[in-house]
Amino acid sequence: MFGDRMLRQETLKPKSVGATLSRFSRYFRPFWLALTLAAVLMAVNAYTQVIGPVLIGQAVDCFLAPAAFGEEGAELQLPAATDLQAETDSQANCWYAPEVAMGDPSRNDLLRGLLNITLVITAYYLVGSVTGGLMFFSMSWTGHHVLRRLRVRLFNHLHRLSLGFYGRNETGDLMSRITNDSDTIQQVVSFALVQVLSSVLLILWIVWQMVVMNWAYALISLSVVPLMGLTTLWFSNQARKAFRVTRQSIGDVNAELEEGISGVREVQAFSREETNIEQFRQSNAVNRDANVKAVAYTSALAPTLEALGFLGIAVVVGVGGVLLLRGQTLAGSAISLGLIVTFLGFAQRFNMPISQISVMWTNIQSAIAGVERIFELMDEVPEVQEKIHARPMPPIAGNVSLENVEAEYVAGEPVLKGINLSAHPGETVAIVGPTGAGKTTIINLLPRFWDVTGGSVRIDGVDVRDVQLHSLREQIGIVLQDTYLFSSSVMDNIRFSRSDASDEEVIAAAKLAQAHDFIKRLPDGYDTVLGERGAGLSQGQRQLLAIARAALADPRILILDEATSSVDTRTEQRIQAALNDLLKGRTSFVIAHRLSTIRSADQVLVLHDGEIIERGTHDELLAQRGFYYELYMNQFRRQEDLPVQPNGSGPTSVETLRARPAT
Repeated sequence: MFGDRMLRQETLKPKSVGATLSRFSRYFRPFWLALTLAAVLMAVNAYTQVIGPVLIGQAVDCFLAPAAFGEEGAELQLPAATDLQAETDSQANCWYAPEVAMGDPSRNDLLRGLLNITLVITAYYLVGSVTGGLMFFSMSWTGHHVLRRLRVRLFNHLHRLSLGFYGRNETGDLMSRITNDSDTIQQVVSFALVQVLSSVLLILWIVWQMVVMNWAYALISLSVVPLMGLTTLWFSNQARKAFRVTRQSIGDVNAELEEGISGVREVQAFSREETNIEQFRQSNAVNRDANVKAVAYTSALAPTLEALGFLGIAVVVGVGGVLLLRGQTLAGSAISLGLIVTFLGFAQRFNMPISQISVMWTNIQSAIAGVERIFELMDEVPEVQEKIHARPMPPIAGNVSLENVEAEYVAGEPVLKGINLSAHPGETVAIVGPTGAGKTTIINLLPRFWDVTGGSVRIDGVDVRDVQLHSLREQIGIVLQDTYLFSSSVMDNIRFSRSDASDEEVIAAAKLAQAHDFIKRLPDGYDTVLGERGAGLSQGQRQLLAIARAALADPRILILDEATSSVDTRTEQRIQAALNDLLKGRTSFVIAHRLSTIRSADQVLVLHDGEIIERGTHDELLAQRGFYYELYMNQFRRQEDLPVQPNGSGPTSVETLRARPAT
């Protein structure tokens, strides 16, 4: 549903091909030298292809046609012309055979001249082959460097986008833009683009050469070209619309694939295999239909142009043959057999680049759609932006205050309403409340993952909107419920928070987090390479590594978001002990559903529906017997059927718990 809606929105957006190509061309500017070399090679290659039919026509008029009119042992003469102009043109075109131009060739002269012109034609074609290969290498080299710059800029931009963007977009679609779309662009830049440009240059050069040789005959021979142009334009526009759909639909396929693989445990646990397979089948069907539609247009273009090309050849042969047989002139010049052969060669070469353009147009249209999708992504404006003259955040002491803070994710739907709080250096502030109360939103405001819509967030009296994001976030540590570990060594995962840390500092942070013992038991200790997202480790072990990562950064402000909610009681106690060491001397904000973990907090804030409805210490809030008291007692009621632990420390009943003094 979400993918279909995005698909319709994207395909309905007006696109400007000219603006897209102009913007894309800026990435080529640093490689102007390689482009200049490719352009020179392209011109030489086109010249060799244009001069070929001219030389073949000269061979016919100068060496083959005279032999056809001669008799054995008789003096060979040029064919009779209808006027003096025809004879002058034939002689002038025989610039590879002076004897023929003088009008008195012998058989040996003709054979020698034919051999010479054959060698010249061969040499031109060899030069054309070499320049063509070098041209493609130069463009391929340029294309790979351009795509590297484009990917790097796109990846950098993705890291600047705010968290809200990732909540609205699927990871698979974003990956498709970086991989599939950029690969399509790379294929076009490396091969199809130079093929099309060289074909266009060849077409223009052929037209110019035909006009120079006989403009009237050229106009007749090119009479089908406007029809070819209109046909190509119509088919290409339709294909481009279809390929834009294919680029989006493959993004939906990747999104389904990424979710299916990442969530395979949940899929198997709830026996959702068939349902997920059917959804994936539907996404593939949409992509298949879009590709079939796109290929239908591009496939129809090639044979249509080929048919029009044959029509152009028929016009060249038919009109030229009639004029030759009748001995008529055209535009004041006689039509010779060599001229017909030359124009026939031009027509064939003219049709070849048009066919190449039609074939390459498939890739080009797909690439244009890919470029549009990439630029749409690069045009996404981060919701959280630095001010132009933002200053670095000074070393944080730990005073934090929220003053009349308002926040909302969707305009007109407030998530926080008039929040006021203050925390002093070294204090621990616990934030509790039901799901959706706004707890995570508060802690997201501190490192500016989101911006307030009203009021201000200040650290040491400085509004966080006035400082550079990097200098702010590097002084804030975060331990989340869902710890993300990278597919690298344990050492590198802990060092992720401070890349310049020594091995000794990493080990010290691991000891502080009480993770050192289990790390040493891993196959390669700190050099053990973890699987994706820390596969192979328990949830508690992943949390301890996250705590070690935060400890290594030595932040002055620490944020704990449900850091112990997904582990068993024994692991929770171990993690809590590590957190207690980590919290010392830092201003900390703790979100916890297990209220027993925040008894020692300096202040507890109770949120409900985006407002702070109670505040105080754990004991003070219990004494008030308000909302916090109900939350606290409800947790114990859910545990009243738990068995007593062997040491007698486990809860046995609500009455026993109520009788136990708060600590």
